[in-house]
Amino acid sequence: MKKILTGLLVILLVLWIPYFVQTYNLKTLTASDLPVEGSWAPLKEGNMYYRWYYPDAEVANNETVVLVHGFSTPHFVWDGMKGFLLDAGYSVLVFDHYGRGYSERPRIKYTKDVFVQSLKGLLDSQEIFEQVHLVGYSMGGPIVGHFTNEFPGMVKSMSLIAPAGFMVENPTKDWWIMKPLIGEWFLNVFGSRLVFQGNEENDEPPREDPLALSKKEFIKKAGIQMQYKGFIHALLSTARNFNLFSTQEMFGKVGNLNKPTLTIWGTDDGVVPFKGSEELILYIPQSELLILEGGKHDITYAEPSFVGAAIRDFLISLAKAEV
Repeated sequence: MKKILTGLLVILLVLWIPYFVQTYNLKTLTASDLPVEGSWAPLKEGNMYYRWYYPDAEVANNETVVLVHGFSTPHFVWDGMKGFLLDAGYSVLVFDHYGRGYSERPRIKYTKDVFVQSLKGLLDSQEIFEQVHLVGYSMGGPIVGHFTNEFPGMVKSMSLIAPAGFMVENPTKDWWIMKPLIGEWFLNVFGSRLVFQGNEENDEPPREDPLALSKKEFIKKAGIQMQYKGFIHALLSTARNFNLFSTQEMFGKVGNLNKPTLTIWGTDDGVVPFKGSEELILYIPQSELLILEGGKHDITYAEPSFVGAAIRDFLISLAKAEV
């Protein structure tokens, strides 16, 4: 028995050391950590980081596009494509979800209601009273869908980029990483592999799009948010409390609202399989589907010229139809 207990203590010590190394120097995010550009909006669950971009006065059309990022990578994923919207006269609002980027990391359950209500709170704080164009990438897709269902009068159009939500079964529901304590240990020790997945610097050729975020730049920018406490909790809590795999019923309700919709999907998406595009069109039949051959899940920042131009052209076509 003594040998067994000694062995268990040794195992616990071996497991604790890398966890301690990874978490000991994590900082608490404060207002002094914010970049010069952008601000905090004081919302119900804490302060949320946002930043406005405005078009030149001579092209401004007084309409707003709100960009809603995905699971783990914050607002910088829009850097390469937002210029297409600005050049077309749209004001652009970007923000970081709670737990990501420069937003605070409250110790809460990260349910879909948290994401929907924080988006509503942000728009209210900015006194946006006209309808907005929502763009959702990956997890941002179902967030945009849920928001549109709850506040249809606030939404003028939707653009969905490789939206999550089209797997019948949740492939992680019985995965050991989802278990309490085990998941916390694993993601704190190896979480960078999840965040940097597909963006590791290797011998692959550089991005072809001149506006694309290089893998080196991605790693640098994504790594900033990992310096602060609460990031891993936010990821795990989201995975445990927000259904990202089977949201067909919700998208069916969205389809019934008949909102103008654009969907962009890469054929080689290894995170949200391209096959989901066929199902999405069944639920949102009015959606225009734009396919990027060979595109992966990172198309928002790896192919920003394609994505930005597509959304710009979609919004311009809507404006022309209104005339």
